[in-house]
Amino acid sequence: MLNYRQLHYFWAVAKAGSIIRASERLHLTPQTLSGQISLLEKTLGVSLFLRVGRRLQLTETGRLTLTYADELFQIGNNLEAALRSGPEDRSIQFRVGVDDAVPKSIAYRLLKPAMSMIEPVHIVCRENRLVRLLVELAIHQLDLVIADRPMPPETNVKGYSHKLGECGISFLAAPQLAEQIKGKVKWPRLLNTVPLLIPGENAAVRVPLMRWFDAHQIQPRIVGEFDDSALMHAFGQAGIGIFIAPSVISDEVQREYGVTVIGRTDEVTEQFYAISMERKLTHPAVVAINDAAQRKLFTSFKTR
Repeated sequence: MLNYRQLHYFWAVAKAGSIIRASERLHLTPQTLSGQISLLEKTLGVSLFLRVGRRLQLTETGRLTLTYADELFQIGNNLEAALRSGPEDRSIQFRVGVDDAVPKSIAYRLLKPAMSMIEPVHIVCRENRLVRLLVELAIHQLDLVIADRPMPPETNVKGYSHKLGECGISFLAAPQLAEQIKGKVKWPRLLNTVPLLIPGENAAVRVPLMRWFDAHQIQPRIVGEFDDSALMHAFGQAGIGIFIAPSVISDEVQREYGVTVIGRTDEVTEQFYAISMERKLTHPAVVAINDAAQRKLFTSFKTR
């Protein structure tokens, strides 16, 4: 079993950068610290430090261990602060991961209800690839993952996908580009005549979008692919090409980037999911997100 006192000694040495400095802060002898860290390494069966001259350098395993130790002792500090504060000062901690394929505006709209609860909420939001976020969910470092797809069936993580909603997509362009194509060719054939910006391969909408092109005999002139939707929107704002966005946020994108919608389709949809370790949602922040998405966000927009 892991000895948390030894882990704390390791953490203190890693943060201080040397056994001497850590021993001064902890009021222990360097020999005691060195001996306790050696016992920890023996228990774990790994090397946490390499000695480089007079300095200690973390091994790759040591860096990984330090990451977990940081989180562990931060949780301990949060617990201590929570217990010292009165009940009225305590907030619900909500740790959420956002798949980097999810547009930032969608993520904000989905998470906003959690911040509007009567109980105060402390949100910790992380963005990463879905695979990495699911690992953090599995080891309870996250309460929820927001993604543009359900949990992949090949993922070796026991979790549940809760569909929040879906919407069609809109095609937008900067005013100068929209003016060039206005009235020349009917929608959607005009997509054959203009430069196009599309989401990267990690986005779930990418495959159905390409299939839609094939079904309508469209051979787009793709000039850019983007994992970050905000960056794609910035290129679109500059007139580099037409770009897509979920129709539910198309009005917001038009206002923010000064672009205009040139076409829409419901044949291609973007879906959004809340992935949790719970079959039935119980975390109050997650329940608030699910309820608001089902009742408001994805029911207020109708393709025009």
